Amino acid sequence: MKTNLITPEGFDKLTKELNYLWREYRPEITKKVAWAASLGDRSENADYKENKRLLRQIDSRVRFLRKRIEALNVIHHKPEQNGKIFFGAWVEIENDDNATKHFRIVGPDEIYGRKDYISIDSPMARALIKKEVDDEAIVQTPTGPQTWYINSISYT
Repeated sequence: MKTNLITPEGFDKLTKELNYLWREYRPEITKKVAWAASLGDRSENADYKENKRLLRQIDSRVRFLRKRIEALNVIHHKPEQNGKIFFGAWVEIENDDNATKHFRIVGPDEIYGRKDYISIDSPMARALIKKEVDDEAIVQTPTGPQTWYINSISYT
């Protein structure tokens, strides 16, 4: 099950995508469909078929975004969270092999296309929540437990 949490930045991104699809992209494709339909025989009209397919994809994404945005809970950073890892935190961790990772803990809707974001639903994020700098977190992985040490936490 996906968590319904999102950062203000993630919420803005989804809202912008919805507005773009609904107010700009869909009307543009609708004009192309109308133009292609006016040419006559639709059964062999590649422009018509392709743009109708695009329109179905746009409508599907718009429906998804509307439902998802309504269900989301925007989480704002609170000053009393400083020093501990919570939703929205940028974290740097290190393991015994001196391998380091730097990422932000965000909602599942925000991780796509970003290598430096992890979902709050991931085992890593779950293990890090409420930890402080110099704490250790034990993350359950398919190959067994791994220990990570928290080097830094920030919310900017």
